[in-house]
Amino acid sequence: MKIANSAPVGLFGFGVTTWLLSSINAGILPGTGLGIVLASAFAFGGTAQFIAGLMEAPRGNTFGFVAFCSYGAFWLTFGAFVEFFAKGVPGAAVGTWLLLWAVFTAFMFIGTFALNKALQVIFGLLLITFILLGLGEFGMGSLHTLGGYFGLATAVAAMYLGGADVINEVYGRTVLPIGPVPPRA
Repeated sequence: MKIANSAPVGLFGFGVTTWLLSSINAGILPGTGLGIVLASAFAFGGTAQFIAGLMEAPRGNTFGFVAFCSYGAFWLTFGAFVEFFAKGVPGAAVGTWLLLWAVFTAFMFIGTFALNKALQVIFGLLLITFILLGLGEFGMGSLHTLGGYFGLATAVAAMYLGGADVINEVYGRTVLPIGPVPPRA
């Protein structure tokens, strides 16, 4: 029995939710649009992405398992925090949380060096996004806005790879390139 590739679901869940929040962070959408971000964070970015991660385990894909489960949990945590716990929490605490996600993302980024170029782009952009957003919470508002723009680029890269995974598999050939996987030593 062939197990379906769950990565596109995880990538689109991550990409769509990241696009929505980053649009607010960048100032493109008003903060009053946060409700749609939360809905997406709970359902698509959180739950669907987490399930995609669980589906990577039987495929033997440790990277996909860790990435999708972790970032799915990020979105579930974000949604719960904003909805239930944000009142009175200082920006420094949020900034620290985001910078810890930057540390996690740095390790995952290093892992992408053995994977395709599209993943390297996604995780490199995401690392910059978390650093900028985290520092922005320490009173550097312009970095927060810049982080929003890097988040938009991250979202586009994630959705591109999700689309490439589906289209390339359906056509049985490379239609949308994702960059070669480096040879293993």
